[in-house]
Amino acid sequence: MSNRYKALQTRACDGRFLTELVDLEPSPLLAGQVRIAVTYSSLNYKDAMSATGSKGITKEYPHTLGIDACGEVLESNDPQWQAGDQVLVTGYDLGMNSDGGLAEQLVCPGDWLLARPDNLAAQTAMFLGTAGLTAGLCVAKLEKMMGSLAGKSVLVSGSTGGVGSIAVALLNKMGANVTAVTGKKSRFEWLESIGATTAMATAEKRVLDTKPISKSLYDAAVDSVGGELLGNILKVIHPGGVVACCGMAGGNRFESSVFPFILRGINLLGVDSVDIDREEKLKIWQRFSHEWALSEEVISRITTDISLSDAAPILGNFLKSSVVGRYRVKIA
Repeated sequence: MSNRYKALQTRACDGRFLTELVDLEPSPLLAGQVRIAVTYSSLNYKDAMSATGSKGITKEYPHTLGIDACGEVLESNDPQWQAGDQVLVTGYDLGMNSDGGLAEQLVCPGDWLLARPDNLAAQTAMFLGTAGLTAGLCVAKLEKMMGSLAGKSVLVSGSTGGVGSIAVALLNKMGANVTAVTGKKSRFEWLESIGATTAMATAEKRVLDTKPISKSLYDAAVDSVGGELLGNILKVIHPGGVVACCGMAGGNRFESSVFPFILRGINLLGVDSVDIDREEKLKIWQRFSHEWALSEEVISRITTDISLSDAAPILGNFLKSSVVGRYRVKIA
């Protein structure tokens, strides 16, 4: 088989992990698999963890990175898909223990694929990627519990990250009053430019209040940080309010008393974007192609466009919490 392709691959070398662009030979398709010519991908926190040898993400190396991909079917051993179909894929095992989308070609099970909605351009799909899907799932859970979010006060943590920034923009589009929490004070203006009503530093007293329960301030929250911050967010939610939790950049444990739950009846909802069924994923993508479609102006403020050859040195910035917004990778 010819037509070698480029891929961003991490390999183990003398106890270290090196990430570089390599040329690979295509492998034959197995039953149920599909080969995709990738046009766009994106960079994510999980990609950075995989590139550092995190065994919780990737167990065997060498490994092609990338938990997001969008492109065109080249060939298919799955009757659901034909050559020329426009598809996208996120979640499942993509880019974890299976080769990922930061490559010119991708082979994966056909059951992982979704047809890209007609009104959703490939570059928009990968501006969103796993981060946008997760933000959309969070907002959909708030909406299901609370009805219309217009006029509601919603706090978003980790607001300069991928999930957080898209959540800010989407909630603003839905008419919510968004308070964006960030550790990056220099980004307050930027947050307001993408839809935050106000921006607040993570270190402010109302975020770090040590009392078991505090004055209620917000109808809802999207928390992409976890850890201590999540415990503090629960204290300031209005009675009957909702917190959608989807991240652990601030730690995988949090402390809380029962007071927010038994005195205010708040709801803490977990959000998973990896193993949910295809129908639920497709609903979110379809909403982003219609009523949730963000303006090109907002997308351009959140997005930094790079090529596949630019990606490797940027991955380390995710682990330093220095990434702002989304990195979209143009493959072809």
